Amino acid sequence: MDKYTVRLYTRAYRDLDGIYVYIAEQLSEPLVAERLIESIEEAIFSLESFPERGSVRRIGAYADQGYRQLFAKNYVIVYRVLKDKKEVHVVAVRYAQSQF
Repeated sequence: MDKYTVRLYTRAYRDLDGIYVYIAEQLSEPLVAERLIESIEEAIFSLESFPERGSVRRIGAYADQGYRQLFAKNYVIVYRVLKDKKEVHVVAVRYAQSQF
């Protein structure tokens, strides 16, 4: 099976940093934040082997534009699969309950 290359956009990195900072500093739970980020990253990098495992995004930002979404814990990972390049582009990671 061919593996895909997973690329995170700057916005996705900022989202992950924001999630970590909020939980570690605002909620004073750095260990919880670390485990959560590891779990989200594990889901993201699972796309190397299963790039189409997430559903097509039908609502919110990036809806009906060829993007997919994958849920990890209470977060949604928004990404696009570029089959011709064997790449997955992760554009955002957001709290699933937000108006995103």
